[in-house]
Amino acid sequence: MEKIKLPIPVIVEGRYDKAKLSDILEAQIITTDGFGIFNKKEKMALIRRLGENGVVVLTDSDGAGGVIRGHLMSSLPRGKIYNLYIPKIEGKEKRKKTASKEGTLGVEGMDNGLLYELFRKFADEHIDENASRSTGGITKTDFFEAGMTGCADAAARRDEMAKHFALPEGMTANALLGALNLLCDKEGFYLAAQELWKVTYER
Repeated sequence: MEKIKLPIPVIVEGRYDKAKLSDILEAQIITTDGFGIFNKKEKMALIRRLGENGVVVLTDSDGAGGVIRGHLMSSLPRGKIYNLYIPKIEGKEKRKKTASKEGTLGVEGMDNGLLYELFRKFADEHIDENASRSTGGITKTDFFEAGMTGCADAAARRDEMAKHFALPEGMTANALLGALNLLCDKEGFYLAAQELWKVTYER
């Protein structure tokens, strides 16, 4: 199956959920680290910033997932949240020794085909295909040329670029790359680098 391209981020609970969706989606996938999102101000700031253009929330269909979803909904702009839900299916993920408290499968336990259809229908109904072309295109090579990787002050430069786009500091290169590709195109990145550090590029 060809991966479904989404121009907005998808929020899930854990890294196994992220790995599962990475098989079917070409999108920025952010984890809440379970209830960790309640204490991680930087990650919540990132989600709020990216959520200004819309965000998909997909949590487990159990009590814990409902609490996490509720926290996100109370913290993000109204009208910018797309809630997707998995069905309640009894079972246990293979990697776990015991089933969850409610005895149902989480996102990681869902069949790939089921998740694919869930996101395909969402994309058909809500996502303008042209939207995915309005941003993106920034690469790791662009980061290197701007001194944001591969040099002593790369982390400081990434923080400056993050601040320029109202993103939290301390992001890894991969996390920042994904975020910027949701917020601007390559030209916008070039302009920001030129403004910050007088970087010039050969077009």
